[in-house]
Amino acid sequence: MCGITGWVDFSRDLTAARPTIESMTRALGNRGPDSAAVWLDRHAALGHTRTAVIDLAGGLQPLVAQEDGRTPAVLSYSGEVYNFRELRSLLRSNGHRFRTSSDTEVVLRAYLEWGPDCVRRLEGMFAFAIWDRRHEELVLARDRLGIKPLFYARLPHGVLFGSEPKSLLANRLVRPVVDQAGLRELLSTAKTPGQAVFRDMLELPPGHTAVVSRRGISLNRYWRLRAAPHTDDLPTTITTVRELLKDIVRRELVADVPLCTALSGGLDSSALTAFAADVLAEQDGHRVRTITTTFEGYGDNFRPDDTRSAPDAPFAAEVVRAVGSDHVDIVLTTSDITEESTRLAAMRAQDMPTPYGDMDASLYRTFRRIRQHNTVALIGEGADEIFGGYIWLHQAEFAHAQTFPWVAMESLHDSCREAGMGRALLDQGLLAKIDMPQHYAEIYRQACAEAPHQDGESADEHRMRELCYLHLTRWLPMLLDRDDRLSMASGLEVRVPFCDHRLVEYLYNVPWSMKTYDGREKSLLRAAVADKLPQRVLRRPKSPWPVTQDPAYTHALQRELSKLLAGWDSPALQLIDVGNARRAADDTSATAYGWHSRMNIELVLQLDLWLRHYEVELAL
Repeated sequence: MCGITGWVDFSRDLTAARPTIESMTRALGNRGPDSAAVWLDRHAALGHTRTAVIDLAGGLQPLVAQEDGRTPAVLSYSGEVYNFRELRSLLRSNGHRFRTSSDTEVVLRAYLEWGPDCVRRLEGMFAFAIWDRRHEELVLARDRLGIKPLFYARLPHGVLFGSEPKSLLANRLVRPVVDQAGLRELLSTAKTPGQAVFRDMLELPPGHTAVVSRRGISLNRYWRLRAAPHTDDLPTTITTVRELLKDIVRRELVADVPLCTALSGGLDSSALTAFAADVLAEQDGHRVRTITTTFEGYGDNFRPDDTRSAPDAPFAAEVVRAVGSDHVDIVLTTSDITEESTRLAAMRAQDMPTPYGDMDASLYRTFRRIRQHNTVALIGEGADEIFGGYIWLHQAEFAHAQTFPWVAMESLHDSCREAGMGRALLDQGLLAKIDMPQHYAEIYRQACAEAPHQDGESADEHRMRELCYLHLTRWLPMLLDRDDRLSMASGLEVRVPFCDHRLVEYLYNVPWSMKTYDGREKSLLRAAVADKLPQRVLRRPKSPWPVTQDPAYTHALQRELSKLLAGWDSPALQLIDVGNARRAADDTSATAYGWHSRMNIELVLQLDLWLRHYEVELAL
């Protein structure tokens, strides 16, 4: 896994821009601790940082194509193409010669054979940039689901691009300006395709390519979900899901470095672990490595909340015994996630604050600890979106609300009801100005209008297919971006088998009545692994990523908030309701220790760090 960045400008000679492109590349150092390099041409400069996963010696980038002494194209690539071996055989039969065994060279040769349409043949997660010297064009591409990020900024005569905003901000041509639209995007839990937080940036939407030439920038959508009749009966559907998952896991286990599964003891990660154990046993008899995260004292002092009924560790332990994995437990302490350096690192990884606080901090620390043992981890992200696992999909008041169901569900919590998740301490005038309810209404209408449907659907099937689309295009991208950025900040590659586009396409057209045929969530996944997992794990309801329940964590947040309020130089003061913030800092009621209440303080503290360290210019 890698970081890519670059600069194309048809009005200047970029061979003199080495210091700038090197700065842009260094900004992505965490994405590629193994090596870094740049390549310069008259109107193009490419940078690359590498985490070596496949062909450790031969996959160096930017990768230059050589043909008869000429250089037709140069590639900077991030990701994994899982069908690279099949494509390499096809390309060899078409006359291409290969110098390495990496998937990187397959992507470059695929471009030389098929042009920008090569993306239609690539199966995996990727973002890449190719400078075509023959036509003086830059081609940018991003995978179908948007697993790998790619940002860009338009210039009068070209473009800047990078895996993360920080690489663009390392170039003086882009300033860290945030306007009302950017602040809405920052505060939203529904991602707007193509929208970035910083004013002068855009994000290449999932399933798109962009061609940058002297004529400007041309976007092309090469993949979209399509509605089609589902003709398989229930047994065939279950078998197909099972076979697809095993094939996907088999392909995603390919690596030349240590690999593991992140096992929570939930259905999703347990299913991946079971398939991985089967595949490895068939291939070479090796055991799968599993890693589970918990908090110190979490099991002994656990208190159920509205989304978590039990701690993860006992369920994970049952899976470990069932599959015979080589297991590692990661135990985080409260001090691990209260350190300002951890919060700062999590914020810097994402280039913006979030209200998720200890979820971000603990995930970041988890990824760092996993990296001590492995370079690649398979995680269960995406299963809830395609199999229908979220609680709000199974409660009519939220599923049929005229907004995103996860937004509608925020009304359950006192700390979210008035202003929304994490926003209760923000200034009322600011909230009125950015008008989040209106923002949600607009992007909700847009998303619903895009959703593909079949003729003759019942009202219920129409709505549930619509909700599947909303989750895949507005909710999942937010989670994938978080996973990518926090893992890459730790030098870890995470792979997401449930986001394989073949599985997504198949399940998009499976009727909701079949997805819930036994009256439960994720019925098809449960049936597909019924003979592989312990019954208690199969019956376990969905449980999100754990949050700390230690009151000391809330006390630490309140102390930091009090310190911020006592000062006069905090840039966050211009964005918050100081009176409400003081009450939150002094609150000793039981609700103050709830996760949703803490999120309000966590967002303020992260806003302060962000405004300071990024020197953000607010244009509100």
